[in-house]
Amino acid sequence: MSNEEITERVARLKHERDAIILAHNYQIPEVQDLADFLGDSLDLSRRAAATEADVIVFCGVHFMAQTAKLLSPDKTVLMPDPEAGCPLADTITAEQVREFKAEHGGAPVVTYVNTTAEVKAESDICCTSANAVDIVESVDAETVLFVPDSNLADWTDRHTEKTVIAWGGYCPTHVRISAETIRDMRRQHPDAAFIVHPEAPREVLDMADEVTSTGGMVTFARETDAQEIIVGTEEGLVYRLRNENPDKTFYIVPHTICPDMKKTTAAKIVASLESMQYPVEIAPDVAERARRAVERMLEVS
Repeated sequence: MSNEEITERVARLKHERDAIILAHNYQIPEVQDLADFLGDSLDLSRRAAATEADVIVFCGVHFMAQTAKLLSPDKTVLMPDPEAGCPLADTITAEQVREFKAEHGGAPVVTYVNTTAEVKAESDICCTSANAVDIVESVDAETVLFVPDSNLADWTDRHTEKTVIAWGGYCPTHVRISAETIRDMRRQHPDAAFIVHPEAPREVLDMADEVTSTGGMVTFARETDAQEIIVGTEEGLVYRLRNENPDKTFYIVPHTICPDMKKTTAAKIVASLESMQYPVEIAPDVAERARRAVERMLEVS
C-alpha cells in the first residue's frame, strides 16, 4: 500500500469511527505525518481530556495510552501496537510505591506520568517533565517522594526549596547521552545551541543551553536565534523540528533511539482502525484513583 493509499484509508476510517490520532514526538515520520495532534506527554494528556471524538488512536507507549483512557473513560482508546512499553515505567510497581512511602513516613508521592495506571493509583499527584517543578511546589509538604525517574527528580530537587527523595529509575535512552559525546559534538559544531531532556544525567544537563521537555524543545527551536541546534533527546523529535524549522540545522545525538517508540507504524494504525483492535482497559478501582492523580496535575499546570 502506497503512502497516499494509507493516508486516504486512514482519513476514511477516522471519519467512519469518529476517531482522532494522537502521536508522541518520538514516533516515526510516517506516524507523525498521520497524526491529528503531535506533542509531548502534557500536550497529549490535555488533548485526550478535551477531545470530542469517540475513538482515540494513541501512537506512543502503553502508559501514555493508559493516561488518555484515564482522562477520557467514556472514549475508546486504541493502541496500534500493544507491545509498545516503557523500560522506565517498568522500574517501579504499585507495591514498591507503597513500600517507598512507608519507608519515608507517608510522605506524599509525586509520580512522573511515565508509569502504569497502577502506580499512578498509589500516588498523590502526577507530573510531566514540563511541569515537575511546579507540581512539587504545589504539594503541601516540605519533603516529597518522586518516582520513578531519578534524573528528573534530581533536576527538580535543584529547582525547588523542598526536599525531593528519588526512586532509582531511569530512561535507558536518555542515560546514553554522555558528557563526552556532547563535548565532541560541540567541538564539531561550535555555534550550535544544545537542548536536552531532564531525563538525561546531571553532568549532561549542566552543559545545556536549555533543559526542557520535548514540547519545550519545539518552542525553543522556533524562537531561538541559533541556526544550529544539538537535540539531546530521542531522535524522533528531530523529524518534527526539521519540518517546522526548515531554515535551521538540527543534530541528532548518537544512540538515542527508543525501540518501543518505533513499534507503531502506519500499517498498524490502519489495522487498529479497521478492526478496532487493542483497546486500552483499566480496572475501575485502579482507574478512579489514578485519574485523581492525573487530574490534580492538570489543575496545577
